[in-house]
Amino acid sequence: MPRALILDCEGARPTADEKALFRDADPWGFILFARHCPSSEEARALSTELRDCVGRDAPILIDQEGGRVARMKPPAFPEHPAPAVFGRLFKLDPAKALEAAHLNARLIGRLVSDAGVSIDCAPMLDVPQVDSDRTVIGDRALATHPDQIIALGRAVIDGLMEGGALPVIKHMPGHGRATVDSHYDLPRVVASKRDLRNVDFAPFKALAAAPIGMTAHIVYEAFDAERCGTMSPTIINDVIRGEIGFDGLLLSDDLKMQALGGPVGARVSDCLAAGVDIACCCNFSLAEKAEAAAHAVELSGLSLARAERALAARPTTILRSDTAKDYERLAGLIRPALVA
Repeated sequence: MPRALILDCEGARPTADEKALFRDADPWGFILFARHCPSSEEARALSTELRDCVGRDAPILIDQEGGRVARMKPPAFPEHPAPAVFGRLFKLDPAKALEAAHLNARLIGRLVSDAGVSIDCAPMLDVPQVDSDRTVIGDRALATHPDQIIALGRAVIDGLMEGGALPVIKHMPGHGRATVDSHYDLPRVVASKRDLRNVDFAPFKALAAAPIGMTAHIVYEAFDAERCGTMSPTIINDVIRGEIGFDGLLLSDDLKMQALGGPVGARVSDCLAAGVDIACCCNFSLAEKAEAAAHAVELSGLSLARAERALAARPTTILRSDTAKDYERLAGLIRPALVA
């Protein structure tokens, strides 16, 4: 069985040493970044090469939200609007906002699936607060109110699936109150259980049927004042699995992020011990990849069942239509929100 790991290659293509490590470590999947995507053809060739390393149709992931977070960038790929554009449009015309979010996601799904990618790490369902960090949240948030995020998030999930990509709801159980960027520091949230349940958890609870979710590197003091969500059995078992009711495949957020301390091997073993199904290890050095692999268990039990169920949910056919007309329609729909 594959190990509970997601890895990448440091350069545009894997080195001989990385190929050997991938073969021996057998990670469940791989993730692509901008350096891997100079064109659709090259991204697809890399996806095939990575799968060949492990001898199976391993999942390939990417972060393609639109706006600032896009690994597939112009001029090789079309530019997609930031998620917040759909929230602004929702205030003007909810029906057009839902159509636009769905169409945009379908186009992104086709874009990534045509490049050999099977999973897109979107939508972000975090509910931003007025003092939240603008870098880590900002225009990445679909909207500012839970009900709007739920409606738009559902449209994104459906659109990605129609485009051939599995969605990932993130960052569970909610990143919207973080006042620092978890890429560089550990956010601590002091909100009450009641506020978290009524606001932050609501979109994830409403869309808990999504096949895949991703954790947040945030300390929620009302539930666990010592450990961040990714490392907390309380957050994962009592909140994400319990209160939110998510029974899909749970990925960690990137374990390279500076919100976390300690050696990378301990980060992998600690998050898996807490209840995360698969550890996401991005931009690790070769030595760090080897350390991560040494601390990762083989997928088994409920984690294996969730992984198999998630992959089985990927559509076998992609909804095809006139791409040029689709982009023209999308541009017309979102135009009012770009000047609002």
